[in-house]
Amino acid sequence: MARERRDDRPLELAARFRDDVVAGLSLPQKSLPPKYFYDAAGSRLFARICRLPEYYLTRAELALTRRHLASIARFAGRGCQLIEYGSGEGVKSRLLIRALRPAAYVPIDISQDALDAAARRLAREFPHLRINPVVGDFSRPLNIPLLKKPRVVYFPGSTIGNLTPEEAHGFLSMSRGVAARMLVGVDLKKDPALLHAAYNDAAGVTAAFNLNLLARINRELGADFDLRRWRHYAFYNAALGRIEMHLVSMRAQKAALGEHRFGFAAGETIHTENSYKYSLDGFRELAARAGFRSAKAWTGRRGLFALHGLSSGTEP
Repeated sequence: MARERRDDRPLELAARFRDDVVAGLSLPQKSLPPKYFYDAAGSRLFARICRLPEYYLTRAELALTRRHLASIARFAGRGCQLIEYGSGEGVKSRLLIRALRPAAYVPIDISQDALDAAARRLAREFPHLRINPVVGDFSRPLNIPLLKKPRVVYFPGSTIGNLTPEEAHGFLSMSRGVAARMLVGVDLKKDPALLHAAYNDAAGVTAAFNLNLLARINRELGADFDLRRWRHYAFYNAALGRIEMHLVSMRAQKAALGEHRFGFAAGETIHTENSYKYSLDGFRELAARAGFRSAKAWTGRRGLFALHGLSSGTEP
């Protein structure tokens, strides 16, 4: 097995983290980018979320992937270069790797720890697979080692829902330069009660995941957020078709990050994540505007989740 390490310069990532936090907390509606959830602690918490009874997404996507694996593999093509954005634990990746037998696998993740752990597991399971891990932010252009093979981008988990429709359009357009085909996991519109439960689990794991973002800012950037003064809040915004996650300030307070001071009124929120939900036709229209056609759309038996097979019609 050949492995290559392509870093996106950890010091630059750390500086970007600080800049993004300062910029987000300086807005009238304070916000933090959800990509920063995934440090080592956040990645472990998210792995726990995926196993919660309320969190249907992972089970629904895994079930439909298993059910339609042969069809998915025919669409992607055996022997391709498989490029996965936000590889995480790599559970679904292993199914695809077994079915596709790719010439190379490129897992991309913003979390060095999560990426290393996933690459080690896959290396043990697939000792002859060429693995080229890339640490970086998939929303920005990356130095991806591309082979002269048919290439397929795999973007599971409904992570595309964390992007606004405008950002998702830009991401899909950018991805056309990487691969002519994409497999994109998309959470579908459904009963708001089911959505609410998925993001407000009884065990409080999602709350801990949300609050860990402030803990990470304290750990890595030297801020002084008092986590006891903050609460997790998630709700479905029907007008915009998205779950919103916020952190609510439980009292008037201030927080310092270096020379910066941020004031929060009682009840003021920091908007930490959106999770857009799409109809099948709504996502097809979004993909079409970015230059893709939806060649396939696989759904589970309960219609909770979809995996779209997108094609631009030409190899880059």
